[in-house]
Amino acid sequence: MEHSPAIAEALSEVGPRLKRLRTQRGVTLAALAEATGISKSTLSRLESGGRRPSLELLLPIAQAHQVPLDELVGAPEVGDPRIRLTPRRSGGNTVLPLTRQPGPLQTFKMVLPASRTEPERCTHEGYEWLYVLSGKLRLILADHDLTLDPGEAAEFDTRLPHWFGSTGEGPVELLSLFGRQGERIHIRAQPRTHTPHHHTEHTNHTNPGH
Repeated sequence: MEHSPAIAEALSEVGPRLKRLRTQRGVTLAALAEATGISKSTLSRLESGGRRPSLELLLPIAQAHQVPLDELVGAPEVGDPRIRLTPRRSGGNTVLPLTRQPGPLQTFKMVLPASRTEPERCTHEGYEWLYVLSGKLRLILADHDLTLDPGEAAEFDTRLPHWFGSTGEGPVELLSLFGRQGERIHIRAQPRTHTPHHHTEHTNHTNPGH
């Protein structure tokens, strides 16, 4: 099938754009292969121009990098400062992914409605860090029932029964960093002179090297 010169040029630019996007974010071919289910050899051939780009290949890559498809095909060159973020709704919550590449840590901004007050504890693999931006966050963690104000944080092993939501006084805006099991959040900051009574950090002492 013969393409017009404009289409042929756009297709020829896809490979270099894919490689530039991946290398600028420090993502290896192996990591991208794991995130997309596309083999390393196919990804390498895509980047070198040996494999013709198709929707079946580009859509998983765009999803893994959390960028729109047009950023892979015919999008502005590197230097475009715009960040395109698409919020999604989940159980009445608004979740905005902030991490733009696959990796062990994923970051989200969340807005929890004032109506999210009924605790439904859950457990799953992973480690989570929460930072309250506005509102009052209620965190139930194992036997603890805590309230966090803006500027306060908590981190915990998600294998413990947990739930977080609003105290009912209004919506809560927070940042959430979620990592795989054993992945801890390392924060370098000067400690406060005092620790608020409702700030908590649960440390999983069974994690080696942390």
